[in-house]
Amino acid sequence: MTDGTPSTYGTQRKAAARNRVAIIEAAHELFAQNPLVPLSEVAKRAGVGAGTLYRHFPTREDLILAAYQHDIERLTTTADEVLARQPSAKAAFIEWFETLAAYIRIKHGLGDALHSAAAQDVITASWAPATAAVAKLVDACVAEGTIAPGHDPADIILLMSFLWRVANDDAGAAQGRRLVAAVFSGLQAPPQSV
Repeated sequence: MTDGTPSTYGTQRKAAARNRVAIIEAAHELFAQNPLVPLSEVAKRAGVGAGTLYRHFPTREDLILAAYQHDIERLTTTADEVLARQPSAKAAFIEWFETLAAYIRIKHGLGDALHSAAAQDVITASWAPATAAVAKLVDACVAEGTIAPGHDPADIILLMSFLWRVANDDAGAAQGRRLVAAVFSGLQAPPQSV
């Protein structure tokens, strides 16, 4: 339109984009509570009808993958924020990995939906941004002296994977803290060459 009034099509696109985000946010919250939550509950929490949900996400798997991808994308962009908020790089490193562990626990609870080829593509695509975020955290820890230089961020992700394997209860949290302390003891030494 030439009078400066937004087009109906543009308004509909903005509404559709808002609905998509609302659905993904609702799915994130509800899948964290119960990975088997009915999609009707997701639609209700998002404030949309079932038809709107299914227009955006024709299958449950589509929604699960979108929510997982959204969570990982959001997490990988928070390394700087966590570093700025925490009193030390080590504390930021631990907080970031604990958040990642919580996302991955949700992922494991989603079962078969994350074993498809499409899911593997999403998971593979998240590897590079996650590694870049960990590299920022590692660099900050190196600068502070809590990690020796030379450790590969991809190796550290694999090393820290114990966090999403410990029990999701008080005993698991205590075990996780003990293991994090052991990891930092090991990372204070330079990496061994192969």
